[in-house]
Amino acid sequence: MLEPSILVAMITAFIIAVILSPIFIPYLRKLKFGQSIRDEGPESHKKKSGTPTMGGIIILIALSLSALLISMYFDVLSTRTYVLLFVTICFGVIGFLDDYIKVVKKRNLGLTSKQKFICQVIVSIIVFFAIRAMGISTSISIPGTHYSFDLGFIYVLLIIFMLVGTSNAVNLTDGLDGLVSGTAAIAFGAYAVLAYNQHQLDVAIFSIAVVGAVLGFLVFNAHPAKVFMGDTGSLALGGALAAIAIVTHLEILLVIIGGIFVIETLSVMIQVASFKATGKRVFKMSPLHHHYELSGWSEWRVVVTFWFVGLLFALLGIYIEVWM
Repeated sequence: MLEPSILVAMITAFIIAVILSPIFIPYLRKLKFGQSIRDEGPESHKKKSGTPTMGGIIILIALSLSALLISMYFDVLSTRTYVLLFVTICFGVIGFLDDYIKVVKKRNLGLTSKQKFICQVIVSIIVFFAIRAMGISTSISIPGTHYSFDLGFIYVLLIIFMLVGTSNAVNLTDGLDGLVSGTAAIAFGAYAVLAYNQHQLDVAIFSIAVVGAVLGFLVFNAHPAKVFMGDTGSLALGGALAAIAIVTHLEILLVIIGGIFVIETLSVMIQVASFKATGKRVFKMSPLHHHYELSGWSEWRVVVTFWFVGLLFALLGIYIEVWM
């Protein structure tokens, strides 16, 4: 039977996000925290310039309050909860700094890649030592099998790869109204199911709180978006997703559940590699969602299609872990 805390956590986060959004959006607009659009981006996106960004703050507040309050009320607040919140907030702060530089300097570059990477690596190393202190195993399992192997201290490299890679992958995906909000809700929902299946109610509550927060944010982020989450939201969500995969020891399964983010990242890598090697582009524009836009798809059609594919990946991940 489904724990009441699961449903309460999602509803609480959703309500907080829905209440905060109409308060924050005018404030962000007043502060002129508007998104600057890349010159090389699709022409149809130019009209989005000036739309309030840094809306990820709303998601962070909603999920943090819900996860903490509901976990405390149902007496399941744990060290794992604090680790997940630590990662989410730290990556959110990195994204916030990036967004702030973009807004204040009126540049669409923000922090340099090196600055972001160093900050993300530092957080990842802290997480590794936190996991060691908690006594969490450094072994990883092959999905759908009973085979596992211990990485020992090398596990820190996996954590760095996962946290840095996933946060940047989600960040790359954040290019259309509601795209990340929807795909993230699906991925976190899948991990909520798997955490609950493992009897990790604390992790399940955190995961479902994220679902509620992004769905509440989606009310205002769906096309035409009234606010963007910015790097504040996308980096935080990517970091949180990877952290959940780590504490549930479903690291490899993240490649499947987060399949949309993987595909978007691969499209960028393929595009860059092809252009450098041959001078030709494989896609009309990368990440992949822009390719479909320039192929004549409406923005809403691209987003809904990616949501559907993301749902298929999530269901496949659950099937592999639970029934195989």
